Amino acid sequence: MPERRVTIRDLWRMKERGEKIPVLTAYDYTSAQILDAAGIPMILVGDSLGMVVQGYETTLPVTLEEMLYHTRAVVRGAKRALIVGDMPFMTYQVSVEQALQNAARFLQEGGCQAVKLEGGRRVLPAVAKLVENGIPVMGHLGFTPQSVHQFGGQIVQGRTVEAAETLLRDALALEEAGAFSIVLECVPAPLAAEMTRRLRIPTIGIGSGPHCDGQVQVFHDVFGLYTDFVPKHTKRYLHLAEQLRAAAQQYMEEVRCGLFPTEEHSFSMDPAVLEEAVRRVEGGKD
Repeated sequence: MPERRVTIRDLWRMKERGEKIPVLTAYDYTSAQILDAAGIPMILVGDSLGMVVQGYETTLPVTLEEMLYHTRAVVRGAKRALIVGDMPFMTYQVSVEQALQNAARFLQEGGCQAVKLEGGRRVLPAVAKLVENGIPVMGHLGFTPQSVHQFGGQIVQGRTVEAAETLLRDALALEEAGAFSIVLECVPAPLAAEMTRRLRIPTIGIGSGPHCDGQVQVFHDVFGLYTDFVPKHTKRYLHLAEQLRAAAQQYMEEVRCGLFPTEEHSFSMDPAVLEEAVRRVEGGKD
């Protein structure tokens, strides 16, 4: 992993070499610092924070200001990974001008190097405009969480001839518009493999099988912090919620029993200073 920050060209070269691209989400300075130290080449500041950080049922309530706040924190923590800011619901759908203004804020105020937006051919004008103005864009096809109500839930996309054709055409159109990569979410593995084969740019899968050029997962899912449900596409590498719960209970018990803090966790002072302070108080001296 180079000491300089990863670029979109580095990702293209990884695809050319057949080197898989591991991607994780992060939403704060500390987690970004950990992932960066581990060598993760790309970090997505996902609007999934609406669920795993803020406790909403969907990503829809997340605002642009909230995304910028979390993006800034991640950028401060990660010095090598390429940081992608997720454009939240209704920050790019109204007009091309709106999309350009809001995407520019991600780079100017958020400090990230690219943005991600959801959709196929309907967002092509916005993608082309952003790229034309120097803003790298990651696409997102398949199950797109901002359309969860339209889909009726997290449903696999592309299982019919018509749906598969649409996804293939959308992917090729996004590439033509200048997207540097495309997230494929909940796309059948054979279709995702075909899309990956046809595209020059990397595909980053989530629930789309092993043949994508890379994989992205949510920090709180893979490390077992989010316990409301476990997505089918997630593998738990740790069970941090259980470990943290046990640690919190141990802390609580040690405080109650007087086992914490000890002298090791305390600060000392010159006894003569304390004695003089007490003498002055008791003597009534101001």
